[in-house]
Amino acid sequence: MLSAKEQEFVTYWEKEREKQSKMSAKLLSGLPMAFLFCLPVLLLVAATYFYLPEWYYRISNSISGSFVTIIIALFICIIFYAYFRMHYKWETNEQVYRELKSKLNKGNN
Repeated sequence: MLSAKEQEFVTYWEKEREKQSKMSAKLLSGLPMAFLFCLPVLLLVAATYFYLPEWYYRISNSISGSFVTIIIALFICIIFYAYFRMHYKWETNEQVYRELKSKLNKGNN
């Protein structure tokens, strides 16, 4: 038999699994953590660009192109991290759900 906490998870996941399985739901729920993941890189680049411009100009030959490239790369990282983090979380919850359902079915038989 399942404990109360396990039973609560089973009922919760039965309601939420279809909603959270969609790609848009995964992206939207993963975006806050993805922004936090990429924020230090963006802050470091911006601080270097604004507070140490002479160093940044010496290092970078094409100043406007490199900043845009960094922003595009960070945007791709945010999308990748947001989706795959939430997909991993969904897969983990799905695995726990299936294990609990099989445990429940064995207990009923």
